[in-house]
Amino acid sequence: MADGSTPIATRRDVLAGGGLLLTFAVAGKAAAQGAGAPAAMNAYVRVGVDGVVTIASKNPEIGQGIKTMLPMLIAEELDVDWDQVRIEQAPNDPTVYGRQFAGGSMATPLHWDELRRVGAAARAMLVAAAAQTWSVPAGECVTGSGAVRHPASRRSASYGSLAAKAATVPAPDLKTVPLKDQKDYKIIGKAKPQYDTAAIVTGKPLFGIDVTVPGMLFATYEKAPVFGAKVAGADLDAARAVRGVRGAFVIDGGTDLTGLLPGVAVVADSWWAARKGRDRLNVRWADHPTARQSSAGFAAQALELSKGPPQRTARKDGDVEAALRGAAKTVEAAYAYPFLAHATLEPQNCTAHFKDGKVEIWAPTQNPEPGRQLVASTLGVPPEAVTVHMVRCGGGFGRRLVNDYMVEAAWISKQAGAPVKLIWTREDDLRHDFYRPAGWHFLRGGVTADGEIAAWRDHFVSFGENGEFARSAGMSPTEFPARFLPNYQLDVSLMPCGVPTGPLRAPGSNAIAFVVQSFIDELAHAAGADPVAFRLKLLGDRAMVGEPPSAYAAGRMAAVVRLAAEKSGWGRQVPKGHGLGVGFHYSHLGYFAEVVEVRVEPDGAVKPVKVWVAGDVGRHIINPLGALNQVEGSVLDGLSEALTQKITIENGAAVEASFAEYPLIRIAEACPIETHFITSDNAPTGLGEPVLPPVIPALCNAIFAATGKRIRQLPIDTEFLKSV
Repeated sequence: MADGSTPIATRRDVLAGGGLLLTFAVAGKAAAQGAGAPAAMNAYVRVGVDGVVTIASKNPEIGQGIKTMLPMLIAEELDVDWDQVRIEQAPNDPTVYGRQFAGGSMATPLHWDELRRVGAAARAMLVAAAAQTWSVPAGECVTGSGAVRHPASRRSASYGSLAAKAATVPAPDLKTVPLKDQKDYKIIGKAKPQYDTAAIVTGKPLFGIDVTVPGMLFATYEKAPVFGAKVAGADLDAARAVRGVRGAFVIDGGTDLTGLLPGVAVVADSWWAARKGRDRLNVRWADHPTARQSSAGFAAQALELSKGPPQRTARKDGDVEAALRGAAKTVEAAYAYPFLAHATLEPQNCTAHFKDGKVEIWAPTQNPEPGRQLVASTLGVPPEAVTVHMVRCGGGFGRRLVNDYMVEAAWISKQAGAPVKLIWTREDDLRHDFYRPAGWHFLRGGVTADGEIAAWRDHFVSFGENGEFARSAGMSPTEFPARFLPNYQLDVSLMPCGVPTGPLRAPGSNAIAFVVQSFIDELAHAAGADPVAFRLKLLGDRAMVGEPPSAYAAGRMAAVVRLAAEKSGWGRQVPKGHGLGVGFHYSHLGYFAEVVEVRVEPDGAVKPVKVWVAGDVGRHIINPLGALNQVEGSVLDGLSEALTQKITIENGAAVEASFAEYPLIRIAEACPIETHFITSDNAPTGLGEPVLPPVIPALCNAIFAATGKRIRQLPIDTEFLKSV
């Protein structure tokens, strides 16, 4: 497991049969636990007498489809038909399930083998039960469609009829339990709709914002525009005078931006009453040291830092300066990208009930266990006194890896003496995020007379202190094209920043790909080379570059570049005002290349015409329908970031506060997306993030092909693109 816990084979397995529930502890001893109805084959699987199989999905569902995909792995090896399966959200219990989180596109690589073995173990126990019943060797039995058959005697038994006896069978060793041959897969590789789709489109209450509990009050929580500033005063009586308001109080909070910050809570019978009470608070905020920080100030400081020596050199291969002096042509460019918000459609919310020293929480969280620990430490209760119910998230993208809204709801419930549902406003959500960090890259590169990159130097100016990057503000010294060039240098300078930062879908990569792939395009143009051919030449003919865990499969990347070029008709003539651009990037274990065709209007408006995606995430696409959802959502996210999105910091606070100021791409603006996968002989990996990074430089490179104007700063400035 990613958290270093022991393998699932040594965790507690729960087995039930008929009227007996058995718990198999690590030592393998069974103890009666009481009556049970459906038979629980383990912590993930229950089998009903009617043949219905209920599978628990261990990780939070944030729209990425793992509530469907993870149970598919179990169901495949259990050998049941998909229409026999029901899915439920597993409880937050790391003692049973290990670490439960949604992030880093890690659900597939962490669970591909583990959860198939869970299903295979349950199947083996059912087969053993049938073999004992019939007094035949287990090896003579076969399974399918939720039943065990003995072909020689033409006997069969449903899983439901066998579950009680299966509870008496010793659990097999999950490390050695036999798995299916992939040619026999009936569920893996078949398109399955998300399990909750029907409930979502018919408005069933599934999300955190839908939770209701008896006696629940509603709350709002106002925090300082400047992150972490304390409350200097507030008109609490004015808020309390609003009809329906039950209370208004100041919370001192602390200084940790990921925890409970100072603010003023209003609790009421309805959310609207709480909001009206909040409107009357007239909160005064104490001065804060970061109140003079701004986006413009950061940019000016970055420029100054770029003119001097770097604070440190993260990587230095060869002699960059000598190679630049000997280059046939050199290129200098400065690239910049802004802070970005996550902008989940469901704003942050949480329902909490503090009673008798215990806390019960219903939260749309990507990371429940750290939230439980945060609540426990902040409220001064033991972790075992906190229960977190994972509720479907209306988007996450990394925002809900931090549980600030969870601890706010818990504290407000404790002070209010009642269960409370805290709901942030859209303004709260955009102005109190953990933003994708802004960044600046000052690049120098050179090409040789025969069209190869002679040297590459990047002075990266980012955020951090004492030589350490701020959260999600870093760049690895092995980031491409490091290790592919004889003369490469990555320099780093850092600025302190009071703006909270954190991971946004494809963290780091969503910005670095824009810079690296755009500058490669600049060097290709300087060399007079075709952008695709130039990239393939740079990738070279080595299958693998570097050593694990940071090895780069250049052969896999070259294959997806060729495929994207082929499918897009690279090199074809396009209409006037159109352009084709390409980009590739490796992140989150996935290799992706993308081509964008764009149309640039005379008024500078940018219209993506079509995107071609080629990817390699290993030998299996577990749920092709879910995969397409991830690919298309990632592409549209990337286009949206490039075209319109930025968070501006002024006077230490975020300016943008609504979708009018921070627009998301609309349906009418979306373009067709054509997706192709290479099924390589590699373990399957995730899809939630690696598709996004290449589309941004591909779009910008397409704009250059259409206009001759290079995009070096995001979001794209349409005024710059207007025809002269």
